[in-house]
Amino acid sequence: MSNDRRKRRPAHSEDGREKQLVSLAIDLAEKQLVEGTASSQVITHYLKLGSSREKLEQERLQNENDLLRSKVEQLASAKKVEELYAAALDAMRAYTGQEPDPTDDEEYYDQNLY
Repeated sequence: MSNDRRKRRPAHSEDGREKQLVSLAIDLAEKQLVEGTASSQVITHYLKLGSSREKLEQERLQNENDLLRSKVEQLASAKKVEELYAAALDAMRAYTGQEPDPTDDEEYYDQNLY
C-alpha cells in the first residue's frame, strides 16, 4: 500500500466512507490481477462484470428504475390534477353562491373514517 493511501482521511459520511473502501478493494483486486495472485473468486467477479449478460442485466435494472421514477412522477401529477379539480369545483361553487363541499376536503375524510 502506498503512503498516499495511508494519509487519506476517512470520509465524514457513511456513503463517502463506503466509496473509499470500495475504491481500495478495487485497487487491491487490480494489483492482484496484475501480479497474478488474484483468487478465482476475484477473477470470476471481473469476468462476469465484462460479460454481455451482465450488461443486459444492468440495462434491465436501469429501465426498471426509469419506469419506477415515471410511475412516481405520474402519481404526483395525478394528485396535483385532482387538487386542481377540487379547487376549481370550490371556485365554481363560490361563484354560484354555494358553500364549498366539505366532503372534498381530505381532513373531512380523515376525521370521519372511524
